[in-house]
Amino acid sequence: MNQLTEADYHHLLVHYRRYTDFNSLGLFRSLLENEKLSLEQQLRLRNAAAAVFPKFYEFLQLKDPDTYLRLSTLGQALTVADERAAWAAIRRTQQRILTEKRIRHRNFGTYTKHNCGYDTCPFNGLMVRQGARLAEGVMRFDTDKRICYGGHADHRAEQRRRERKAWPSRRKYLEK
Repeated sequence: MNQLTEADYHHLLVHYRRYTDFNSLGLFRSLLENEKLSLEQQLRLRNAAAAVFPKFYEFLQLKDPDTYLRLSTLGQALTVADERAAWAAIRRTQQRILTEKRIRHRNFGTYTKHNCGYDTCPFNGLMVRQGARLAEGVMRFDTDKRICYGGHADHRAEQRRRERKAWPSRRKYLEK
């Protein structure tokens, strides 16, 4: 899809419902990877695609924040401070979306696979559990429950302790 012309993209945006396997994430990623498009064409197509898929474009901040950052800053030269401010804004928006949609996890999108940035890493593309040590490059929030590393208590051990403490009271109840 990264060899399409601007007219092809416009045709896809108008007739995307005809395709049963249309991939909107692939559309946004291909805008960044397409070598045939100039910067002005990429900007026009990004705006047109965001107008056709407004909810998906907003949810892209949660699903694939790297792609969203690259799309939103297309053609801009970012300083380190600008990039940090953009990531802070993405983090705030992610928390807002998670709260509004009542999602208690982020086990979708780029958060489900290991991606440390090294091409030679044997774990690249491996499905990982949220909060696991292999989940590199994942945005973390203070409200996240971590999985037994770095001094944090294992939630399963806490659950077993609660069950163990509750067992004598249940036993007395059953004996009566």
